[in-house]
Amino acid sequence: MSTAEVKKEVLRLLKEDEEFRYAVAGLIGFEDLRLGQARLEESMARFAEAQARLGERQARLEERQSRLEEAMARLAEAQARLEERQSRLEEGQARLEMRQARLEEGQLRLEERQTRLEEAMAKLAEAQARTEMALQGLMKQVGRLSDTVGFGLEDIARVVIPGWLYRHEGINVEELQRKFIQVDGEEVEVNLYGEGSRNGERIVVIGETKAKIYKREVEDFIKHAEKVEKIITHAKVYKLMFGYLIHPTAEAEAKKKEITLIASYMR
Repeated sequence: MSTAEVKKEVLRLLKEDEEFRYAVAGLIGFEDLRLGQARLEESMARFAEAQARLGERQARLEERQSRLEEAMARLAEAQARLEERQSRLEEGQARLEMRQARLEEGQLRLEERQTRLEEAMAKLAEAQARTEMALQGLMKQVGRLSDTVGFGLEDIARVVIPGWLYRHEGINVEELQRKFIQVDGEEVEVNLYGEGSRNGERIVVIGETKAKIYKREVEDFIKHAEKVEKIITHAKVYKLMFGYLIHPTAEAEAKKKEITLIASYMR
């Protein structure tokens, strides 16, 4: 039987034979079921593979999340340390601001004190100027008195100095007089010359009188006194200057050369 004949016979049986028709339908359904199951198994396999990949991805995500949580924990610790450090810095800044405030207060008090000191210095300068003017007037009066009665600064020194030397230096000297001394063929005039003693030691006093004693007067006296001092070998030489006014520059120079400065108002 040819293929065409077989096909024709099958179609006839499907049309006329109900049982044959059901049998063929069953065979066709079983094949579809078998094919569907195969496709389902393939889908399940692909699903299993996808699920495995998803599990691996989830594991990686969990590992990454764990690392992230650890990093977050370290970050939290660092932030806590940073906040603690910031707190200490704020405390230090507060202490620094308090210290600065105290320094500013101290500086303000110092400026006020300096202002008062400057005012006092200005008043003192004015008082000194008035004193110098008064002293100049007094010197003029003394000069006029000297012209009138022949009583000058040198005479005052001869009266005042012996007592002053005894009270302040323990030197006993009977009197002071003007003296002319020969030094290497040169005649040197000494305004005030006297011989005395202190605790058994022989003392020779040489001095000079000047109305106003400045550094220059001291330097001139030093040159003058050194000429006399080098020939006095039998006693210790005590050098002094006497005047109405002693300037601070004279005091500094006299101290270096061991010269005593005595003002007329000293007692």
